[in-house]
Amino acid sequence: MYRDRDGESLRDVTSKVPSYTFAETLAEQEAQLRTNPLLLRFHESRRRLAADPHRPIYHYVNPEGNLNDPNGLCFWQGRWHLFYQAYPPEDPRQHWGHAVSDDLIHWRDLPLAIYPNPEEKVFSGTTLVEEDRVIAIYHGVGAGTMIATSSDPLLLNWRKVAGRAVIPFAREGEPPLPYTVFDPCIWKRDGTYYALTAGVRLVPGGKRVREVFLHRSTDLEHWAYLHPFLEEDHYGMVGDDGACPYFWPLGEKHALLHFSHTSGGKYLLGDYDRARDKFVVTGGGDFNFGPFGPAGVHAPSATPDASGGIVAIFNMNPGRATVGWNQIMTLPRRLTLLGTDDLRIEPAGAIESLRREHVHVGTTRLPANVDVALPNVAGNAIEIAARILPSPASVVQLDVLRSPDAEEVTRIQFYRNRGYRNRQAGTQASAISIDSSRSSTLPDVRARIPETANVLLADDEPLDLRVFVDRSVVEVFANGRQCLAVRVYPGRPDSVGVALRSIGQDTTLASLDAWKMASVHP
Repeated sequence: MYRDRDGESLRDVTSKVPSYTFAETLAEQEAQLRTNPLLLRFHESRRRLAADPHRPIYHYVNPEGNLNDPNGLCFWQGRWHLFYQAYPPEDPRQHWGHAVSDDLIHWRDLPLAIYPNPEEKVFSGTTLVEEDRVIAIYHGVGAGTMIATSSDPLLLNWRKVAGRAVIPFAREGEPPLPYTVFDPCIWKRDGTYYALTAGVRLVPGGKRVREVFLHRSTDLEHWAYLHPFLEEDHYGMVGDDGACPYFWPLGEKHALLHFSHTSGGKYLLGDYDRARDKFVVTGGGDFNFGPFGPAGVHAPSATPDASGGIVAIFNMNPGRATVGWNQIMTLPRRLTLLGTDDLRIEPAGAIESLRREHVHVGTTRLPANVDVALPNVAGNAIEIAARILPSPASVVQLDVLRSPDAEEVTRIQFYRNRGYRNRQAGTQASAISIDSSRSSTLPDVRARIPETANVLLADDEPLDLRVFVDRSVVEVFANGRQCLAVRVYPGRPDSVGVALRSIGQDTTLASLDAWKMASVHP
């Protein structure tokens, strides 16, 4: 039954998906999982969907149905856990799906973790790992902020605190709340729990800007509202909101990762003023560059690592309808502080463990305005590591998923010293772009405007690229300082080629290494 904040029964919202209670030891849990009906169904669904030529093989995709926001990424008892909004076929309301990994790359499906009831749907939230348990805080549609806890080895059994919303919506007839009840996150300081709820605030002209609202509690059940949390936030745009917030320490700063329903995945950097319980924002940036759909990066899930960094993973939106499945996850990214107010962004996890069939290309001259195809480098599930020396060329281009006649091609383009100028710092950024306008000849693919971002390189610094191609996703990491990702849908089976081009003047490719990538599924 759905119950209001006083426990009054309103209507039955019990999930139609079978649920299971598991033992409390790892050995017993593993034995139960081997014959669990839901997991057997997942295995069969994965086998059936594997034939789809656009379904990635080494990026995480849920086993059945649609996927939305990743939630509650955490590290518990030696394993990484990823939760996400799942839409089971027999009850396509949001539940929390669940996967576990030893290395952030090889994910294993687990049964659904959190089911709706008393909330109508289980929306996004985060987790907090304590010594003896994991706390999940999330938005329960129709109820408010919900909290559940688990302490078993694989986080299979969850209990909802108080059996109701701990930060409820205002009741009918009550005055409006001074805060928004939406996607929450949680942390703990000096024995007290703190939680943010996502939202907006109004500015002159009736327009909205991003805000998050701070609450605190000593017992997880009773929460007191404090105030809006952000201060000196000048890094968004009018219309942004603060959905899917994750607030974690990052080096000597703090970071607030979040999602804007206007402009997509974003981050803020700043100082956590603990005396006033305020986040003083000193920097910010984006995880996607353009609209988040079609085919762009969506919302984050993030957790601290053991070395002062943050591990984050994002879902990505489709650019084409697919039968039986929808979105995917990016590769995990490790975020660290670069300077005062910038991020270093690098692949996280044991991605190198997937490398097979290595090909090396040595120093190669790229003559101006000539396509230089690499006949021994090809595939639709590959990693490429390339170093390109500085040159006065107008554009240096790396083509992937290229058909022999370039009728289909995804273009990674680099423009040295052509990004935005930072007049305050006296620096001139370069720009890197992924152009997917010719990635597919299929009639139902929705092309994305070119994804273009700044990357700051010294004048004599080579361009170092790590490019991950996985059937319908291309992710590009540039010098550990920028990352772009897009979804693409080649329609031709021969769109597997790789080529380079230097426009205007010659360029030198110092080296290129490529590997075919293995599937993460047995």
